[in-house]
Amino acid sequence: MTGSTAAQQRDLSEVVAAAVDRRRNFAIISHPDAGKTTLTEKLLLYGGAIQQAGAVKARGEQRKVTSDWMELEKQRGISITSTVLQFDYDTTTINLLDTPGHQDFSEDTYRTLAAADNAVMLEDAAKGLEPQTRKLFEVCRMRKIPIFTFINKMDRPGREPLSLLDEIESELGLTPWAVNWPIGSGEEFRGVIDRRTREVVLFSRAERGKQASEQRLSLDDPALRDSVEEDLLDLAIEELELLEGAGAELDLEMVHAGELTPVFFGSAMTNFGVRPFLDAFLELAQRPIARSSSDGLVDPLREGFSGFVFKLQANMDPRHRDRVAFVRVCSGRFEKDMTVKHARTGKAIRLSRPQKLFGQERAVVEDAFPGDVIGLNNPGMFAIGDTLYVGPKVEYEGIPCFSPEIFSWLRNPNPSAFKNFRKGVNELREEGAVQILYDTDESKRDPILAAVGQLQLEVVQHRLENEYGVETRLEPLGFQVARWVAGGWIQLEQLGRIFNCKTVRDAWNRPVLLFKNEWNLNQLHEDHPELELSTVAPVVSGVEPISL
Repeated sequence: MTGSTAAQQRDLSEVVAAAVDRRRNFAIISHPDAGKTTLTEKLLLYGGAIQQAGAVKARGEQRKVTSDWMELEKQRGISITSTVLQFDYDTTTINLLDTPGHQDFSEDTYRTLAAADNAVMLEDAAKGLEPQTRKLFEVCRMRKIPIFTFINKMDRPGREPLSLLDEIESELGLTPWAVNWPIGSGEEFRGVIDRRTREVVLFSRAERGKQASEQRLSLDDPALRDSVEEDLLDLAIEELELLEGAGAELDLEMVHAGELTPVFFGSAMTNFGVRPFLDAFLELAQRPIARSSSDGLVDPLREGFSGFVFKLQANMDPRHRDRVAFVRVCSGRFEKDMTVKHARTGKAIRLSRPQKLFGQERAVVEDAFPGDVIGLNNPGMFAIGDTLYVGPKVEYEGIPCFSPEIFSWLRNPNPSAFKNFRKGVNELREEGAVQILYDTDESKRDPILAAVGQLQLEVVQHRLENEYGVETRLEPLGFQVARWVAGGWIQLEQLGRIFNCKTVRDAWNRPVLLFKNEWNLNQLHEDHPELELSTVAPVVSGVEPISL
């Protein structure tokens, strides 16, 4: 290496290190209706990315929101796709990985969490922990993702704050540490006390969709008692003293290990507590981290770009029938027009049209750094979990498929539309909108849709009709449980005939057993204890999926 080349490399390393230090990447996890879309918009509002926030309303009244772009989302007022929102706040570049709010699309959220360095767990103050939140928490725990808790809707009647903290600790095994503490709740919600600075942040309700005004006073300031009712303030101080007596400390190592969760209180709808949360989150959240690969951990400062595909989306712009692959940058510097290696196929690919996504809006990306997400035009070459790299080969851990619970034949009643039917099914399978299974009898060509929830199937039908011009019919199969055969077809053939289940194959030609219920599954376990079954599909590398 010449002196000038070495100097250039040092300069590049310094640029990458500064960019990594400046970046924070996170996803929001919650149960439906906890206020995720509203919180997302208010974070964008404070980041200056939008000037007016509009909450999602009842059917027929919704405004279009920044992160919900699909027509069905606008009709129903729900989030069923993942988008990427990048914006700057002060000196920090934030990558917010927006996830589906509806529980039927939890697998899309699992994949998005694979690209996240931090997670914000959003709770409804009246409901506390809910089933979908618990499921997604387990995925965060599996990936050891730091979790920050925002307890929302404090301006409405809710549960006692101490009770909410106790629930997090007892049910999730996660130590909560309140960064701020609410003064009052419901109609009497007056603001929060910052536990670290002992500063009180008082709020007044703002005009709808605008930033709330904030007033800051020291907890010892005599003027405070002229602004807040004494009984509310005294109760908040008394509860804070109880927390201090418990002895827990805000340990950043425990936060980053996913063992301690900083907790914040507020109301996204009325802007109470959003800015204090954002400021503290950016201070405490971890920067882009090293990622597991076939060669061990890959540091973000590793020389040479690398990243992996965690999401595919077809027809984000229906006018152009495009397909976009979302790539999480893991190391080095990405530059427009660079040529990268595709780990699964070994092919060299020039990335000439990289895009920066902001909901449905997009702009050409000149460069990107670890923690960023870029959108690549996908003419069918990318699959979820694919690694792209420059320099020595690296391959990141794949993203597994999770066990579906609803199965239906997807019928195409119009043979003349088969070409569009096939294209739509293949593209929606590529992006992971639904899992596709096939009958072992090859004469039965219709695919089997396998999903976590019924809404997934409805979305596939809706998109086939609106994006590909194909009307379809669903015929339920009557199964509720799926398991992959760990030993593959060889082990299955050795068993001979098995009963009370149906054998199908997935898009990678792996055997999958479908059962009507858990009882049938347990019966098979009793009859064949040597048969190893899995609720998660093994990760496949170097194998092209089956197309319809």
